[in-house]
Amino acid sequence: MSGASLPGDQARVTVSVAVPPNEAFRIFTEEIDQWWRRGPRFRNTRGDRGMLCIEPRVGGRVFESIDGDAGAPANVIEIGRVSVWEPAHRLVFSWRASNFAPTESTEVEALFEPSPSGTRLTVTHRGWRALRADHPVRHGQEAAAFIRMMGTWWGDLLTSLREHAASGRKRPGG
Repeated sequence: MSGASLPGDQARVTVSVAVPPNEAFRIFTEEIDQWWRRGPRFRNTRGDRGMLCIEPRVGGRVFESIDGDAGAPANVIEIGRVSVWEPAHRLVFSWRASNFAPTESTEVEALFEPSPSGTRLTVTHRGWRALRADHPVRHGQEAAAFIRMMGTWWGDLLTSLREHAASGRKRPGG
């Protein structure tokens, strides 16, 4: 586990997913492009021109690949790197928004715990205090308001994951 976080440093969201932990982990990692919401609030591209991926290993990239125009090569935006890969249990990766400086990052931890209904998935996004108070990612908000906003953002994403898992949708060709 990562060290303790200071107040105002992290957003934590928990959701129940009606599949076992190994399946919830697989959906989180392999089907991220299908459950992660689209649009400028959640991705670097608009519409369906890109794909979000997690490379399945420690050191693997978390990235968005944005299709180029008229045969141009895709633009790859690295969002983070996997630091913990424990299928069915735990995933940790660094996180960088597109407006972060090269030395700036935060950390996302996803815990997959068995529950009577399937999986209790808890995502903690921490490390926000390392960014200056006037950082553009904060949208001019004070720490508490910003952390609430991040909690809502992750809540929207995890609701989408839960709905995706319940629908039984699989990756095309999978």
